[in-house]
Amino acid sequence: MDRFYLLAPALVLLGTFVIAFGVYCALHLAGRAPEIAGVKHNELFGPFMAGFLVWLIRPLERLLLGRVAPNVITVASLSLCAVTGLAVALGHLPGAVWLYVFAGILDVLDGRLARLGGKPTAAGALFDSVSDRWGELFVFSGYAWYVHDSAWLLAVMAAIGGSMMVSYTRARAEGLGVALAGGIMQRAERIVLVAGGTLLAAYYGTEDAALVPTILGITLLACGIASTATAIHRWIVAYRELAARSAQPSVTLPEPVLAPPRPAISLAPPELRKVRPLEQH
Repeated sequence: MDRFYLLAPALVLLGTFVIAFGVYCALHLAGRAPEIAGVKHNELFGPFMAGFLVWLIRPLERLLLGRVAPNVITVASLSLCAVTGLAVALGHLPGAVWLYVFAGILDVLDGRLARLGGKPTAAGALFDSVSDRWGELFVFSGYAWYVHDSAWLLAVMAAIGGSMMVSYTRARAEGLGVALAGGIMQRAERIVLVAGGTLLAAYYGTEDAALVPTILGITLLACGIASTATAIHRWIVAYRELAARSAQPSVTLPEPVLAPPRPAISLAPPELRKVRPLEQH
């Protein structure tokens, strides 16, 4: 019973997702699939799961559209990430689960509000991307503090390094003109994996606290390995694309042939065409 009360908020959140997913699947099977515009998805979850998440948060989206600026949502997501890291560091793992999930939902929401409101800007995109990186650092710092007395600290460092390189590789490649996307461990996948592993650790930790660092360590090690694989995959794809562009022969335009200079034609009257010698004084 103590385990149930401790995990109640996270379990309620999980139950809500399961019930909503059942309703969403039933609508599709009945041929009444909701029309959702502007859904961005990744390789692992695909368009169906991405559509489900957007459908789930659409009431909140409609409530906030035109009333709350996207940057405010970004700040709220960043703040929740900071509180998540603090909750993990203090050992409050059940609270960290739903805090991190809500931070991820807000991270989806801010971009959709900007696009649907017709206000996507380069400054907003920069603010959102940098905030995401700081948010992950806050969260992983909490895990690092929690396991700092064990060898699992290396797993946290691997998760930090891998997640940062996934984002950096994409940003650097796009700066060089190569559009990168995809991979098995992007931000959404990292949130799901870390939150799920934390929920599992909190569940078993109520009976045996010694299992918590091990479960968290294995979760973050998996996150680090998969993130590193994603970053290396993007690195290879971008390198091949740039190398192929460099190998293409450049087209040299022939130099223009200049016509010989033509004698100048004077338009002065005939009587003025002869130059008179200057008079000597």
